[in-house]
Amino acid sequence: MLAQSAMQRDQPTISVADLSVEDRTIEIVLANDAHGAFVWGVLDRLLDEANSSVSGVTASGFTAMQAAVFVYGLSVGGRRGARTALANFWRRVSHASMFAIDRTSLLRSMLEQSIELEQINNEDCPVKLGVLAVNARTDAVKIFSGEQLSIDAIVAAATVPYLSQPIEIDGDTYWGDGDISQLPSARSPKTSHRLIIAGRPSLFTTLCPDRSFSSTHCATKCAPVHTIFDSQYRAGAALFVRPWIDWGELTDMRDRGRQCAEGWLATDLFSTDERPATGCRTQHI
Repeated sequence: MLAQSAMQRDQPTISVADLSVEDRTIEIVLANDAHGAFVWGVLDRLLDEANSSVSGVTASGFTAMQAAVFVYGLSVGGRRGARTALANFWRRVSHASMFAIDRTSLLRSMLEQSIELEQINNEDCPVKLGVLAVNARTDAVKIFSGEQLSIDAIVAAATVPYLSQPIEIDGDTYWGDGDISQLPSARSPKTSHRLIIAGRPSLFTTLCPDRSFSSTHCATKCAPVHTIFDSQYRAGAALFVRPWIDWGELTDMRDRGRQCAEGWLATDLFSTDERPATGCRTQHI
């Protein structure tokens, strides 16, 4: 695999697996309305933070593809591996979107060129991946993770309803646009914060059920929730709806994501568990 061979030549100086348990641990949630290249920039900037690590990534929509690439890169090459895998993936997006072929086949081809699922599903993988897909018959949202995670599940999560046919998985059919508001609160002992990356303010995320507007303490100690969103989300169209994706346009969106992540990190929002915070949430533009 090209992505893997490139990463093997460029081994990281710091690996997620090498970080101490006392470091800041983030669970990342990628919303289906987030611009993919904006997400790329946020993830790219987070990889610069040596004193923080990622415990898991849950993604909906096209970001499920990117989440799989990110987790795969971390598993085989640490931080540099993730950065290389993301860059290679977006090169494929820029090139492949120029060709008028079946969208589902295009998604599957790019994914298979970018990851090895066995590596992600390996119990030693330092970051756990989950993708949200919608049952095309019942509209119920399902999280595919662990043994249920497959190439089909990731492609289904990235499939736009009605634009393409749903993907058959275990006798049922699924496609994308899963609502992340149905995710439970992050209460894993390995997770200190949950970061949502979205295309717009996270109005659809629910408040922690154990913390009221008048309270400054969460009884069950769920992880504080932060949101980084793209203030220019209306300026972009969905990937592959247009006949081409310009590389310069993608890198501009990536750089905007890096800048937003830089601003979020500069506000030191990781310290929200040490001061009052309404509903366990903070937002950053």
